[in-house]
Amino acid sequence: ENYLVSEYIAEFWNSITNGTFIILACLGAYTTIKYDHSRRMLLCYIAMMFVGVGSVWFHATLKYTTQLLDELPMLYLAGMVLYTTIEIKRDIRYGVKVPIAIATYLVLFSVVYINWLQSPVFHQVVFASTALVSFFSAAKRKKQLGLSEASQKILRRMVVRGWAGMMGGFFVWNLDNIFCHQLRTYRSYVGAPWDAVLQLHGWWHILTAYG
Repeated sequence: ENYLVSEYIAEFWNSITNGTFIILACLGAYTTIKYDHSRRMLLCYIAMMFVGVGSVWFHATLKYTTQLLDELPMLYLAGMVLYTTIEIKRDIRYGVKVPIAIATYLVLFSVVYINWLQSPVFHQVVFASTALVSFFSAAKRKKQLGLSEASQKILRRMVVRGWAGMMGGFFVWNLDNIFCHQLRTYRSYVGAPWDAVLQLHGWWHILTAYG
């Protein structure tokens, strides 16, 4: 199905759905600056933007070098989100120990992944594990913020929606990997434009960007 929609873009729908990352990252960066949130949050949104740009580049070209620009920034963003769930105050509480530990973990994964274990399953497990730790860290830190009941309810709703987006995206991503050939047959059967609905990897982009 490569270059089916456009002669210039290998995977058209997988490319344009990454616009969700870029648009939401720009909105997040804008609100972070507007409401004077910590620079850690701004860096997370910048990293999220790089995830979208790298993924567009990969799905448009399908080259190994651009594949790394798609996969590695995902984990780097997850690591940065983990850090922001640990350092929840504007003032740094844990010094450089936490960012150094997370950075070491990310570098080790990158070296192993690039040089020895180029397995999608390895990447998925590490990414999902990092996201899971971030979720439980956020849930724990939420209790330490001293928010009112109304604010806690809003925050709880946001966490649930974000987690649902991440897990929903992860679920359809794996469905796409497992049933790739069957989905390709169904897309050929229904034809354009409804075949776009069955582009589950594109839904993975949209749902994880939302999450």
